[in-house]
Amino acid sequence: MSPTERPEFVDTHVHFWDQLVPGLRYDWLTASGDPEETAVLGEYGAIRSEKYLPEDFRRETRSVVPKGVVHVQAAGGSPDPVAESDWLAAARRRTGLPTAFIGDARLDDPVALERTLARHRRHSGFRGIRDLQLSRYLSESGCAESLGVLDREELILCDADALSRLDETLALVRRHEGLTYCVDHAMMPLRRDREYFTMWRTALSKVARLPNTVIKVSGLGQVDHDWTVDSLRPWIQACLEIFGADRVVFGTNWPVDRLYSSYADVVDAYVEACEELTADERTAVLSGNAWRLFGLDG
Repeated sequence: MSPTERPEFVDTHVHFWDQLVPGLRYDWLTASGDPEETAVLGEYGAIRSEKYLPEDFRRETRSVVPKGVVHVQAAGGSPDPVAESDWLAAARRRTGLPTAFIGDARLDDPVALERTLARHRRHSGFRGIRDLQLSRYLSESGCAESLGVLDREELILCDADALSRLDETLALVRRHEGLTYCVDHAMMPLRRDREYFTMWRTALSKVARLPNTVIKVSGLGQVDHDWTVDSLRPWIQACLEIFGADRVVFGTNWPVDRLYSSYADVVDAYVEACEELTADERTAVLSGNAWRLFGLDG
């Protein structure tokens, strides 16, 4: 697909990093890696680079040029959860990217969370948080109170592995209408067989019943390493059917999904999988919803 044929695209799931910055740690990029992640991603030594900066992303995406880019928390293991946001804000001033970002925070302590959010909010690109340790304390009272903090501040909570703890998560999200719960990576489907698809689709329907939820189609290559448009299509179309075209956004999970394809391949697959939508619906899922959800117009 040529650049002139490709519709406007906003990428809602990108990671930048710099392992040389004091105070920033990226445990998932260490030589040993995370055995659980490696079991899913496969061997990902090809992306364990010292740096992946907005400048690198711009060079890789010259044939696509997304109109907006949302960075999602990547500095797992950093002592200070705001250090990554400080670094991203500087990159944003220098390059214009990322357009917005989802920061890091712990949800087990609502008092500490409020202090962390106040520091995140010094940066105009901050839109919400992702807590990769959420499953450790999901049932604790402090977590419920922390979601109340996010609710009051009308922030986004990004979460990927909700399928493993769905009912518990939704019980909390249901109580907080001001919180936007964004399910990353299409709820991370870990298998591609018919039985799993049925279970996953049923779970997706539970999530979609809550009006403050949205689904992010991203990272599908992490399990389907040799994907084609046809292999991705059922999962993408299920998200569109269940959530509707006004509650779906797309992301590339770049550069992680570079392990399985080129950037243009991913974007063009999304465009092709949406070919049965109306023109307005296609615009919404590829860019419009992201502008609205992540406040990319400032």
